[in-house]
Amino acid sequence: MRRGSTLAVVAAMLFTACAGDVSPESVSATRPLTPVEAVSVPEVAAQLAAPADPVTPPVVTLSNGETVPLFEEIDRENFTNPTSITNQFLPVQPGMRYVYEGFTREDGETVPHRLIFTVTDLTKVIDGINSVVIWDVDYSDGELVETELAFYAQDDFGNVWRMGEYPEEWEEGVFIEAPSWIAGIQDAQPGIAMTAIPLVSSTSYSQGFGPAVGFTDRAFVAQVTASTCVAVDCYTGVLVTDEFNDEEPEAHQLKYYARGVGNVRVGWHGDDSSIEELELVEVIRLTAEEMAQVRDAALLLEERAYILDTDVYGLTARSVAPQL
Repeated sequence: MRRGSTLAVVAAMLFTACAGDVSPESVSATRPLTPVEAVSVPEVAAQLAAPADPVTPPVVTLSNGETVPLFEEIDRENFTNPTSITNQFLPVQPGMRYVYEGFTREDGETVPHRLIFTVTDLTKVIDGINSVVIWDVDYSDGELVETELAFYAQDDFGNVWRMGEYPEEWEEGVFIEAPSWIAGIQDAQPGIAMTAIPLVSSTSYSQGFGPAVGFTDRAFVAQVTASTCVAVDCYTGVLVTDEFNDEEPEAHQLKYYARGVGNVRVGWHGDDSSIEELELVEVIRLTAEEMAQVRDAALLLEERAYILDTDVYGLTARSVAPQL
């Protein structure tokens, strides 16, 4: 997935155009974004936005001996209001920003880590399902290492689905790659971000399936009655999910979800060469002016995606802003 040097130069130029104008930590302090020339989208995008034929997932046996469907079967008839995401453990409400701080440890070195998760008011049709657009920004030791667009939709039963991701990976200000996966393209399939009624079980579910980029993350519900305290508050009745993939079966990431809030803590267990711990340090409801800046920043990132990822993101329909 590593792109050529020409794309790296283009990405660096485009990123420079917006990086100085958008501060994820303080959107209200931003200036107007530098406009980027519109990028044409192939006509095939309209076809990909239409519902795909149902696909029956093959059954596989994981390295831990678990026999499961390779990905989750989805019924697109059960998404009558998919952008209203009200799941008690993962409410996704436009205008909300969640800031996480902690550290990563790799090869014995501990590095400060900061993640900013913002729910935009944009929507995007993916694989026939209208989805909410999330904008993530990830810093390691104060340096941008990833910025991402992610897409979520809720079915009529209350399950929240992850419909795809466009992550840009950066190192010392240089674009490295964009290992995106979008449901309906290159055999990618949506996955479960949060179940409607979480029950403790060792049976895992797919969180999304992007075979072209090796995205095979899975999770199971480990606890539903945990307690935890973070900088924002203390919570009881916390849901804990255990995430892993079959390429690293001994490495597990734990995520803690509080009712009405969402993810409040990230931990780990097992044999993981790269350890990450984060906790929720700030919850912000953005103003209308701040939301406009977020919308512009996310759309600018999408413009880069159309340039840098023509094989996948370049085949999608554009994100849509609300009628204000």
